[in-house]
Amino acid sequence: MRFTKFGKALLMGVLSAGIIFGITSCVESYTVGFLYVTGTVTASSGNSGIVSGYRIDHNVGTLAPIDLLPVSSGGANPVRAVLTLGSRFLYVLNRGVNNAGNGNCYGVGSAECQNANITEFAVGGNGVLTPQETFFTQGQNPFRLIVDSTGNYLLVLDHDAPDNASPSSTDNCARALGATAAPTYTCGDITVFQINQTTGRLSLVVNAQVTANNGSALTYFPVPANPVDFVLSGQFLLTLTGAQAPTSYPYTGGTSVWPYSYSSNGQLTLSQNSVQPLGIHQGNSIVNANSVIYVLDNEPLTIACSSSTCPFPAGTYPGQILPFTTGTGGALQAQPSGVFPDTGTLANPIQILVESKGKYLYVANQGNNITGNNPQSGIAGYDIFTAPSYELQFIGDQPFGSGSGPQCIVEDPSSQFVYTANEYDSTVTGRALDPDTGDLRQMRSTSTWTLKGQPTWCLVDGRTG
Repeated sequence: MRFTKFGKALLMGVLSAGIIFGITSCVESYTVGFLYVTGTVTASSGNSGIVSGYRIDHNVGTLAPIDLLPVSSGGANPVRAVLTLGSRFLYVLNRGVNNAGNGNCYGVGSAECQNANITEFAVGGNGVLTPQETFFTQGQNPFRLIVDSTGNYLLVLDHDAPDNASPSSTDNCARALGATAAPTYTCGDITVFQINQTTGRLSLVVNAQVTANNGSALTYFPVPANPVDFVLSGQFLLTLTGAQAPTSYPYTGGTSVWPYSYSSNGQLTLSQNSVQPLGIHQGNSIVNANSVIYVLDNEPLTIACSSSTCPFPAGTYPGQILPFTTGTGGALQAQPSGVFPDTGTLANPIQILVESKGKYLYVANQGNNITGNNPQSGIAGYDIFTAPSYELQFIGDQPFGSGSGPQCIVEDPSSQFVYTANEYDSTVTGRALDPDTGDLRQMRSTSTWTLKGQPTWCLVDGRTG
């Protein structure tokens, strides 16, 4: 067969385009990061914990299971996990079980958690998790953990300090908190670990501020009773606490925030600015996003404004968001814009996500404890206006769908997709994030993935090699 010059040029153009298209497709279709989900295998005894993992596709956000996962979490009832040291190590907090063999742990005695631990995993270049060592906190009923910004220290929030088993006027809680907290004889605590930069191994940091009654070093840092959540903000650690002791898990009922000075050697010191009442009764989450502190409150908010200029229509909403900045001594500065409502059609807000560019805020709502169509489960979305005073306004197309009973909400490392892990139907769901409007749109392909067991937490890892 003979070709004219024009035919040859056309053929070469088609071949070149095909080659370029093939190369482009190969380059763009890659794993942008990993999504990890902690959960429980409900069909097995003792609420055995697992960690599932997925590769995130850069083009469309679809998830593909990581080889050799899920893997045992190293204990029962994993509730939190964090990555540190360039994502080389992952730590999972396993709460354990009570005397009845379930995870409804609270207080001391038969209902408190037994066999709680922190399990360390090495993260391979392909996302595979390899268990390393196991560590233990100093108190009972651990339920939160965070890593500081340097990656040198891991902090774990225990709901009940060791002294709570036999509180008295001379216990370490009273010595550490004195008359600043009520009641002074029971408290929560924070266990601080230093992280070995080579192996990821944890070593206990003792309290240089307070000695134990017997004169030895105190191995934990007491915080006021009934902690609900905590967060680091620069040189301060903020602990959200409640007024009433819980009778079930998860812990809610946050009413106040206590600021602590946090030093570069992992030490915590109660700030001169003591308790800050927030005027709420069901706070359940505190987050730091771009130096703004948001507190999430799961109780009704009534808006009575009837003016056409009101930013939110009059009515009763299922929850509220309180924005703050941090002032002298860690004191929270309430913003003059006030509080902002959760979406009226949803229920039981559980977690806040501020996307990476700081333009949009999302609230995951659990809804009711049902599988299938759960209209009160979903994601509320807001535009963030930094002037005036971090004001929030609903995104026009919100609320956005999720699975039933989301437990967590995360953004992928490329800032293109948002995922929730959903307790009531044991799924992960994903949506595409529109960078211009903040809308969370349906993905172009599959957007739901089935989990083995019920999820409890999720996190993303941007390191792929």
